[in-house]
Amino acid sequence: MLRGGKRPRLPIIDIARGVAIVAMVIYHLSWDLSFYGFMPVDVGYDPGWVFFARSILFSFMFLVGVGLVLGHGDGVRWTSFWRRTLFVAGGALLITLGTWIMFPESFVYFGVLHAIALFSILALPFLFTPIWLTALAGVAIVALHFLFHDPLFNAVALSWIGFWEVPPLTNDLVPVFPWLGVVLGGIVVARLVRGSTAEARLASVQPRNRLSRVLGWMGRWSLVIYLVHQPLLLAVIAPLAMATGAQTAGREIEFLNSCQTSCEATGTTAAMCATYCQCGLEGINRDELWDAVYSGVISPQEQTQLDANNRQCSVLIYPELETEPDAAGQGQ
Repeated sequence: MLRGGKRPRLPIIDIARGVAIVAMVIYHLSWDLSFYGFMPVDVGYDPGWVFFARSILFSFMFLVGVGLVLGHGDGVRWTSFWRRTLFVAGGALLITLGTWIMFPESFVYFGVLHAIALFSILALPFLFTPIWLTALAGVAIVALHFLFHDPLFNAVALSWIGFWEVPPLTNDLVPVFPWLGVVLGGIVVARLVRGSTAEARLASVQPRNRLSRVLGWMGRWSLVIYLVHQPLLLAVIAPLAMATGAQTAGREIEFLNSCQTSCEATGTTAAMCATYCQCGLEGINRDELWDAVYSGVISPQEQTQLDANNRQCSVLIYPELETEPDAAGQGQ
C-alpha cells in the first residue's frame, strides 16, 4: 500500500487505451471501405480481419476491468461511476439509432458501448469479492460460451446473452458470455497488481515522446473518439461511394451476408447457401428490384418476380424441385 493511500496514475494504461482506439479506427475504416466496395475483401467475414476485430475487442473489455479497479478499487465513487456509465449508455443509444437508419437490416442493438455500460454494472461487485472468486467467475463465463448453446438464444431478444447457435444479423454484437469474463479477467490482473511493487514500476513508466503523448490523450478521450470516428468516416466514404458507383458493390455484399446467414439458419450447407444467394443477387440485379428489397414496399408485380427468382434459385440447390408443376400447370 502506498503512503497516504494515494495511488499513482498509470500513463501506460492511457497509452494502451489509445492503441486500442487507433486499432478500432483502422478496423472501422477498413470495414467501411469494404462495405462500400473500395476493398475486394469482406472485412466482416475474412478470418484475418475477424481475428483482428476480436483482438481489439478483447483489449477493450480487458481494459474496462482494469479501469474499474483503478477508478473504484478503493471504494466506489458513485457520482463518477454513474456519470460515466450513463454517458456510455447514451452513446450506445446513439449508435443504435444511427445504425438503424444506415443499416436497418443489421443495426447494432448490443455492441461495444452497450456491453461496456452493462458490464461496468455487473462487474462492480467483483471489485471487492475474493480474487479467486472473481477469477473463477471469469473463467466460468468464458467457458460457458463454448460449452453451452441453445437455439432459444438465436432470437434477437436473447442473443445479447451469447448462447446462440446461429449468430444474428448485426454489424456488432458483444454478448455477456464470454466478454463479461474478459472484463473480470482485467479486474483480477489489476487487483493483483494494485498495491504491489509492480504498480510502482508501472507508474514509473512516463513516456515523453510525441507519439506516447498523443496515444495517452486518445486513451483519456477514447469514448468520445469511439462515438465520433465512424460518423466522420462515413461522412467522407459514403458520398465518395455514391459518386464513384462503389456503393452498389457494398449493397451486394450486405445482401449476400444477410442471405447467407438466413439460409444457413435453416440447416442448409454453407456451399449450397452461397449458390442460392448468388443466384438471388443476380435476379435482383437483372429485374432491378433493389428499391423494393431495401424499402420493404413491394408491388404485386415485384413480389411475383421475387417469388419466381426464389423458385429458380431453389432449383439450383434442390434439383428435384424442377419436376414439380408450377402454378400455371406447366412442367408436366
